[in-house]
Amino acid sequence: MGIVVVFLLGVSNFALHRAALESGHPMAGSSPWYIHLLGGRIALATEFLLLLAALLLVSQGAAWPVWAYVAYTALNAVGAWLIITRRV
Repeated sequence: MGIVVVFLLGVSNFALHRAALESGHPMAGSSPWYIHLLGGRIALATEFLLLLAALLLVSQGAAWPVWAYVAYTALNAVGAWLIITRRV
C-alpha cells in the first residue's frame, strides 16, 4: 500500500514541478542556472531520484519514507500554488 501511495504522490510532484517551471513566473526565471539546464530536465531528474529513493525504502519495509514523502509533497503543493497563483 505504501508503494502505491508514494508512487501516486510522485506523479503529482512531477506535475506540480512541471507546472511551476512552465508558469512564466519571474521567480522561475531567476532560479540558479542548473535548474534550467536541459530545459528543466535536471530538476526533474532530481525529483525522480527522490521518488526512487522513497520507493526503494518503502519496498524494504520502512514506513517513515511514506510520511516523509507526504510532507515533501505537501510542501511542494504549497510552493507550486504560491508560484502558479503569483502570490509570491
